[in-house]
Amino acid sequence: MPTNNKLKIFNDPIYGFITIPNSLIFDIIEHKYFQRLRRISQMGLSYLVYPGAHHTRFHHALGSMHLMQKAINVLRFKGVAISDDEENGLLIAILLHDIGHGPFSHAMEHSIVNDISHEEISLRFMEDLNTEFNGSLTLAISIFKGEYPRKFMCELISSQLDMDRADYLKRDSFYTGVAEGNINSERLITMLNVVNGHLVIEEKGIYSIEKFLVARRFMYWQVYLHKTGLVAEQLLTRILKRAKELSSLGVKLNCSKALSYFLNSEINGDHFNNKTLVIFAQLDDYDIVSAMKSWQTHSDFVLSNLCEMILNRDLLKIKLKKKPISSSELIGHSNLIMDKYNISKTEADYFVFQGKISNQAYQNKKQQISILLKSGKIKDIAKVLDQLNLKGLSKPVTKYYMCYPKNKM
Repeated sequence: MPTNNKLKIFNDPIYGFITIPNSLIFDIIEHKYFQRLRRISQMGLSYLVYPGAHHTRFHHALGSMHLMQKAINVLRFKGVAISDDEENGLLIAILLHDIGHGPFSHAMEHSIVNDISHEEISLRFMEDLNTEFNGSLTLAISIFKGEYPRKFMCELISSQLDMDRADYLKRDSFYTGVAEGNINSERLITMLNVVNGHLVIEEKGIYSIEKFLVARRFMYWQVYLHKTGLVAEQLLTRILKRAKELSSLGVKLNCSKALSYFLNSEINGDHFNNKTLVIFAQLDDYDIVSAMKSWQTHSDFVLSNLCEMILNRDLLKIKLKKKPISSSELIGHSNLIMDKYNISKTEADYFVFQGKISNQAYQNKKQQISILLKSGKIKDIAKVLDQLNLKGLSKPVTKYYMCYPKNKM
């Protein structure tokens, strides 16, 4: 007798067992576009700082879907009507919210594709899958785009308290070992409710929100914006830019067909057609690592040195400051490397550069977190939490950085 092998169970190190609710979602997970997420790291090059951070976008997507299942159950229990079709739409939208990420998650967006974000690429993937699955993703796409009239559903996918954040903070904290980021996502979800069509948190969940916002701030400074991870991502972006520059000059570089296509084509939002999508779907972390291993012995000074730096974790020096970096400091480092290696200013700029990073735990102007008081009133969390300096969490903190070679380069 044939068995229905479509209701699989995943064993997740954080939540325990995650169930796949139906065969459509199983078929989407089985699709090559989704399986590719097993080969895209969730945290880019953060494993150069936190050796355990080797988890993937695949883990995160399943975890986010699991939390969405919990949220739907909680809201239904509280009398919020959610149809089976809407449930499916929510689960598919959160499952595919990150499917458009390129290798090492963010480096691609700033180097070999222009003016198209991973969210836009995710949407292209969803539309392509919708054709393949005979329109079954139409509702999920509407929710993902924020167009569905029941706004709380769009907020479960993308807001300051969505299932994406609820999973990645807890998951990234677990795999990095940074305990300060460990939030109680189940407690947060239990406190969810819907009033006037929008997502709210019940008053008794205030302290869970406080911990969530503080944890988010810690994770940004300690993990996502860690200076070593930052310099590594900058180097990877520069490797891809240099490879693209050399390719445009007719230099042949050994790499996969998919990577070669992007190095030799000007791809932006307007040119990102279905052919491009299919080739993009063949790109993952392995293409980049394989290319770097080949390019570390290339005759081009810039490309070979940048690749060696990442492969051997012998990175540039990075200095963080509260004020913008003076141009004289940069010029000094730039002149040193130009003299020492007899390279041009353009080449030196790959090794000596500056930038800035910003961290804002609570974006009160963008989208508020609303608290449902016992009296039935709705208030922004900033007005409820008097003992927490939410102004401090709401204010963007900007730091400036400068990268330059160590003496031994």
